[in-house]
Amino acid sequence: MTAETSEVTYVPDRENTWRFVPKHFAIFLVLMSVWELANRMGLADPLMFPRPTRIAEGMLQIFFLKATVWEHLAATFAKAMGGFIIGTAIGMGLAIGAALHTGFRDYLKPYIILVEAMPRIAVGPIFVGWLGFGYGSAIALAALVCFFGPFVNTMTGLMQIDEESEELFRSCRASKKQIFFKLMVPNAMPLISAGLKLAAAGAFAGALVAEFIQADVGLGVMMRRYVITLNMDYAFSTLLSITVFAFVLFRSIEIMNYRIIYWHSEELMQRKSKRRASEFAGIINKQVSGTGGQ
Repeated sequence: MTAETSEVTYVPDRENTWRFVPKHFAIFLVLMSVWELANRMGLADPLMFPRPTRIAEGMLQIFFLKATVWEHLAATFAKAMGGFIIGTAIGMGLAIGAALHTGFRDYLKPYIILVEAMPRIAVGPIFVGWLGFGYGSAIALAALVCFFGPFVNTMTGLMQIDEESEELFRSCRASKKQIFFKLMVPNAMPLISAGLKLAAAGAFAGALVAEFIQADVGLGVMMRRYVITLNMDYAFSTLLSITVFAFVLFRSIEIMNYRIIYWHSEELMQRKSKRRASEFAGIINKQVSGTGGQ
């Protein structure tokens, strides 16, 4: 029962995913059609809520015809990835220490809650004062946004180990290092995966908040300029671009985790078992051939 629940929760079912793609696409088309029709009939303000066709035209302009988005996209992506890597590394590092040492966890917990409670928009100007204008403050703010999910999920996953499994490892005289890498880490991987996906989703948000506060390049800068000039077609196009790339990053991590946490997928387990069985059979055949030759 537990294994089945874990598989549904943490591992994407590719067959079910592709099965629902036509339905999601149909719902999307209906929503866009209603939006387009309401706009053309005068039920929505075309300035504040531009038609989907105008938004699509804006994306065509910024990506291909004028090609103004690429420099800003590269800047925002670099800030988001820098914050993601730093925030995740710090969060997981502190989580490992907190999970392995009770005293360290008790001292660390109130400070972690304090950091998470701080409003990101309020911390942004302080980071700018500390680190100056540019990439440093944006990466620091993105790291702050990405920190909490990996920390909580990693610590929770490492602490939720089965007592019987741990007792079995100890009865086999496993060292602390073996218990950590062969029991605690594999057991925690689904929760660690969820934390990484949360961090990936928040990385772009942190970078954009920093760009709204200060920046001369980035998707946040583009969006701010378009909103100030009431060029809402291009503002919505930029917003949609941000959403698409954040979704692509999220799905990339999900696919990567699907490959890494293979023991939660029956399909991947069967593939790996067949491959290992084939490798083992090859080793046996070589040994038998060598013995026969002698």
